[in-house]
Amino acid sequence: MPVAIFELPDGAEQVLDVPDDWSLMEAARRDGLEGIVAECGGGAICGTCHVQVDADWHARLEPPGMAEEALLEVVPERCPTSRLSCQVIMTPELDGIRVRVPSSQLEL
Repeated sequence: MPVAIFELPDGAEQVLDVPDDWSLMEAARRDGLEGIVAECGGGAICGTCHVQVDADWHARLEPPGMAEEALLEVVPERCPTSRLSCQVIMTPELDGIRVRVPSSQLEL
């Protein structure tokens, strides 16, 4: 099963098994990962599952849609590789993807 590596604000890493066709957010919620609140349950309407994707991995993702892009405009700690984890769908090609949970996510 593919894995995703989440770096927490304190530098600790958590490796999660993510089934194909699941979003990173779904796996984070299943495993109780701190900082992935996902208030909307994956509907891309809240921005509370914001992550910063490692630059090498970000280049492999499909670009964000209009709704995601609009939400990313208002999330704290946005960076050029910011994404909503509910919109990053695991595929075998993404096995080992690395993302960082911004410290602002812990404050939600």
